Amino acid sequence: MARSDRFLTACRCKPTDVTPIWLMRQAGRYMPEYRKLREKYSILEMIKNPDLATEVTLQPVHAFEVDAAIIFADILPLLEAMGLELEFIHGQGPVIHNPISQLSDVKKLVDPLPEEALHFTLEAIEQTKKELDGQIPLIGFSGAPFTLACYAIEGGSSKTFHKAKTFMKAEPKAWSLLMEKLSKAIGAYLSNQAKAGAQVVQLFDSWAGHLTASEYEHYVLPYSRETIQHVKTASEVPLIHFGTKTSHILSMLKEAGGDVISIDSDMDLATAWSRLGSDSAIQGNLNPNILAEGPMDIIEQEATRILNSVKGRPGHIFNLGHGILKHTPVEHVARLVEYIHRYTCSS
Repeated sequence: MARSDRFLTACRCKPTDVTPIWLMRQAGRYMPEYRKLREKYSILEMIKNPDLATEVTLQPVHAFEVDAAIIFADILPLLEAMGLELEFIHGQGPVIHNPISQLSDVKKLVDPLPEEALHFTLEAIEQTKKELDGQIPLIGFSGAPFTLACYAIEGGSSKTFHKAKTFMKAEPKAWSLLMEKLSKAIGAYLSNQAKAGAQVVQLFDSWAGHLTASEYEHYVLPYSRETIQHVKTASEVPLIHFGTKTSHILSMLKEAGGDVISIDSDMDLATAWSRLGSDSAIQGNLNPNILAEGPMDIIEQEATRILNSVKGRPGHIFNLGHGILKHTPVEHVARLVEYIHRYTCSS
């Protein structure tokens, strides 16, 4: 099987010659080439410059035998396109200077045209697709409605999401309108990414696991499903549905939609797959801390355990439970990618 086919074949839950592997945040701050660019440019400058975004996307493709590339972008410029004031502050991370606190704030949000407001990422996808020249597929992505709503209400990152959860229940009309606006915008954005050349898209619902099952079912699931249905109606690309700490809502993630369900490191992959059913492909789920800390024999030992737990089942895409940590040695990544291919080829 050609390297270019592995990842897409696995997304469709069909057998591959070896287990395909790509890693979340594989393009980024752990790579010296990336850090060199960051000395000259801010994150937003890099994201909004298609040439730089293409260059960063391709850095891990040149360095490792990964089976997919993921466009270098961020989930938050979509909120900026809707009228929120976004800034990345050194040592603090993303900050929304005019967070949502009431219905009138939600009503002010605009419905962006992705081809205009987010043209830089769409152009980067077009450029990267051309540069890849069919070598491996390209992944596009967006934040899911709930995760973007959390940023919009909290004004940035949070550990408890108290403001978002309170708003969700205390302002049902405003919450519903916000989630409808987000699901529409995200669906259009991902559809435009597919049109620009992304062969797979990933929906990041990073914070959904902080909700109870009943909260997710009532306040989130309908809007995630609406987003995914929009993408599926507009394109034929596979969609990966990602979340963390989602063992208690796993069946509802599948109900919301997605060809591939991504599993965090806190859940056994085989157990998750048995609950999802054989018609779902699955992605995961090495702990990013293990990849960062090593040593290599421990990394290989844990990778072997994961591979053996789902051995023989088509549709497994090896990945981390979350993104690569910034202090991860490049050689750990290189050896992991090589090991996954070698072990599954000989097994």
